[in-house]
Amino acid sequence: MQALHFIAEALLTLVVIAFLLRVLLPLVRADLRNPFAAAIWRFTNPVVLPLRRMLPATGRLDTAALGALLAVQIAATAVLIALGGMAWPNLLVLLGIALRMLIRTIIQFYFFAVLLYALLSWVAPGTYSPITSVLASLCEPVLAPVRRVIPPFGGLDLSALFVLIGLQALLILIQ
Repeated sequence: MQALHFIAEALLTLVVIAFLLRVLLPLVRADLRNPFAAAIWRFTNPVVLPLRRMLPATGRLDTAALGALLAVQIAATAVLIALGGMAWPNLLVLLGIALRMLIRTIIQFYFFAVLLYALLSWVAPGTYSPITSVLASLCEPVLAPVRRVIPPFGGLDLSALFVLIGLQALLILIQ
């Protein structure tokens, strides 16, 4: 039963991350013609487009995508609670658990995105790939404020290290 719960949690987390990217990519002004971004759009369109009729976009924030993200996270939380065999919580507790799981997923997503972005800058600097472009769009807004406070030492940029430490501390705080 634990293996089934792990597989379900992993797959549902990937779905939540796809909807999270649907919200984040326009906010960070990523190139939406990028093949990776286009795949995210195609995957999330069946849920987001019907919601767009009820929730119009406000500026750069796509409220339909945000609503879809919250709905998918609540559904994923409900599925994981049901698979875990726990007592069914009331709606307010379910929303609290779903929000906490979403915050944890966002922090973990950014942790791994910044880590991968830093590793790619060391291993293959200056090369182009669709993923690198999306990672740069997502990570630069997080790294730039840290770079202003902690400039590179002798060509070595440690901003990613400090962001990773901060994200890990945040993750410890919410758990």
